[in-house]
This record gives sequence, structure tokens and C-alpha cells, in this order.
Amino acid sequence: MTTPTATAPLARPRRAARARVFAHLAFHNVVRNARRSALTAAAMSLGLAFLVIARAISDGAHESWIASGVRMGTGHVAVQAPGFQRSRSLADRLSAPQVAAAESALAAPDVAREVAAVSPRLTLSGLASSAASALPVRIEGVVPASEAQFSALPGSRVRGAWLTPDDRLGAYVGDALARRLRLGVGSRFVLTAQGADTQIAGQLARVAGTFHTGVPALDEGLVYLPLATAQSWLSAPGAVTSVAVLLLSSRATERVARTLRPALPDGLAVLTWQEAAPELDSAIRIDDYGGYIFMFILLAIVALAILNAVLMSVLNRNREFGVLQALGLTKRETGTVVLLEGLMLTAASGVLGMGLGFGITWLFWRDGLDLTLFMKEGITVSNAVASPIIVPEFRLSQVVLSLTLTVLIGVLASLYPARQAGRIDVAEAMKFDR
Repeated sequence: MTTPTATAPLARPRRAARARVFAHLAFHNVVRNARRSALTAAAMSLGLAFLVIARAISDGAHESWIASGVRMGTGHVAVQAPGFQRSRSLADRLSAPQVAAAESALAAPDVAREVAAVSPRLTLSGLASSAASALPVRIEGVVPASEAQFSALPGSRVRGAWLTPDDRLGAYVGDALARRLRLGVGSRFVLTAQGADTQIAGQLARVAGTFHTGVPALDEGLVYLPLATAQSWLSAPGAVTSVAVLLLSSRATERVARTLRPALPDGLAVLTWQEAAPELDSAIRIDDYGGYIFMFILLAIVALAILNAVLMSVLNRNREFGVLQALGLTKRETGTVVLLEGLMLTAASGVLGMGLGFGITWLFWRDGLDLTLFMKEGITVSNAVASPIIVPEFRLSQVVLSLTLTVLIGVLASLYPARQAGRIDVAEAMKFDR
């Protein structure tokens, strides 16, 4: 007499054997309808390949926008006084000891390995005046050597030269501002602003060079001065309004910000580029949402292709399913065979589509997709000029998301055909007239 404990170990091999039979039947059915399977897989693979290419180019474009925006703004991470982001006033400035504390925290090994450049800045609003006119401007006091590593503006020079430490009166201005004030290289003009002592003070400056970015707000209203000159003029020795940090990758922004906050003394705030430049963050989010809507539509089309292929296969095989059930398969097991067919088709198409997408992107655009024909000077996004050459970027999160969604739509698109196959009546199926 067989005991229950003796039958339990035998059940597992039996179930495994039946599972192998189901997989064999599903694979046989996919291969047997080779033309239909190949056409469906080709359509799905092309759709997924296009999705991979589109996401890689979109992520590369976003990285270009961020890189441009942070280089012309406050960096990926900015250390400031808590109220400066709102007030933009010298009253909310960092003292020399606070600047030293920030630089010491940035020199820590777990932060320093993520940092590409650090630039202390003294930012304020003022007035630029010449014999021709007077215009409102944003004044940036910077360390010339540090800012040259940080900003893209030294490379956007039109005439003259970038600032040098020994030129105390040198100013680097937008070309549109120079035209409106009728200034040339070597021309002198006056900057006026409220100093740290709340008194209005003027500073004589000489145009060392001009730049052009294509962004009117920068070309018409930005002036760079040596930091030492700005500190002396504004009665703020050793002070800055922010310490701007440029990282090697924007993906390290949150990690660096989380590490810096507890390492800094009270009275210092750490802002990410999303907080310091909310307009740029919103522009990227809106574009990203549009990309996800496009992804949803494309995946819906892929799901319908799987549903059509598997369902048509089910509707033409009533007699076959009837025979399988007559030979011992249950309704659930018959549905399982059909579900496995859809999953096999999805898996093969997913692997092929991903490989095709990565291959095409790497083969044709690994050095960048040149859109110069469509935008000569780049595209302006929230005061950031994105380069017309977009380098595609593959992100692990996007790859995992695409694979997960591919498997999910394969399962969902195969459930209805599997349910239909399981509902076939054996007697009616055996009477089916071929």
C-alpha cells in the first residue's frame, strides 16, 4: 500500500514533466506557424527597437539640457544661505568661514569623486551704464580659473578674452549688451548696485571680452567680474552668495546633496539643480511625460499585435484543443499552453527588439546625433542652450522598465486567448468540421 509520504516526492517530478510537455507544445505551435510568428515578432521587435532608440535619444537630450543649464546657472548642487534663492539679496550671503566649511565638505572623498568643478560666486542685480544708455544686468563675481572649468561661457567668446586674475577692472559681457551700450573691447562703463552695507556703490569696469549664447536673457543682461573686485566694491570681503558645484553626472545630484546636508554647519542650505532651476526641471518633466505617453501608445500597439496573433491561433485550433483535452489536459492546462505561446513570442521579440535598438543606436549615433541641419545654434530651454548634437544615453532604469513592460504586456495580451482556449467544449471541438 502506497503511503502519502511516498506519493509526495513523486508529485514534483510528475508536475515538472507535465510542465515540460506544455512548454514543448507551446514551442511547437509557435514554430509550426512560422510565417505568422515571424511577422508578428518582426512588428513587435521593430516597435520595441524604436522605443529603445527614442528613449536613449530623449535621455541624451535631457542630459544635454541639464548640462547646459547647470553650467550657466548654479550647478548641479548649490550651497547657499537659506533665504538667498528667494531674496537674491546680499543680505543672504555666506561669510568666509561658511565658504571654507562648504569647500571642506566638498573635499571629502565620498563627495570629491563625484565633483567636476567648484565655483564660488557673488551674484546680484545692478545697473550697467555707459555714455549711450543704462540697462539692468545680473552681475556675477567669479574666480576666473574656477569659472573657466565650470561654465561654458568662456568658450562662447565672440571678441576679446576671458577674465584674468591680474585684471582687476576686467568685465566679460554679453555681445547684445555691449551693442546696446555701444561698448567695444577695452571700453569702460560703470556698474552700480547696493552693497553689503546697504549703500549704493559704483564700480568702474573695462570690457575684456564679449560672449554669445543665443539666450537673450544672458546676452543682453549678464556681466562677469573677478570675485575679488566684486567683494571689494560691495564691501563684502571673503563673502559669496553661493558655492556652485558641477558634478560628473546629473544622476549623482541627489546622492551628493544627501551627503552634504549633514556635513555642513547650520545656516547653510544645499539646493539641487531641480530646486535652483525649477523652470528647467519643469521643461524636462513635461517632455518626459510626453515620452511616456508615446511609450504607452507604442506598447499598446505591441500588445494588440500579440493579442491578434495568439487569438487568431486559438480560433483556428478548436479541434486540436479538443483532442488535447480528450487526451487528458484540463481546461486550465490548455489555457496554460496558449499563455506560454504568447510569452515565448513576447520573449523572443523583446530580446530581438532590445538588441536591435541598442545596436542601431550604438552603430549610427554613438558619437552623437547631429541635428545642426534643423537648429543651427541649438535649442533654448529655460535659459539653457542645448547642443544640436545629442549623444544618446542608455539608463539602466529605462532598460529595466522597458523589459518589465514588455513582459507585462505579453502576459496581459495572452490572458484572453488562454481563457478562450480553456473554455472550448471537447464534444463540440471534436465535431468541428475541417
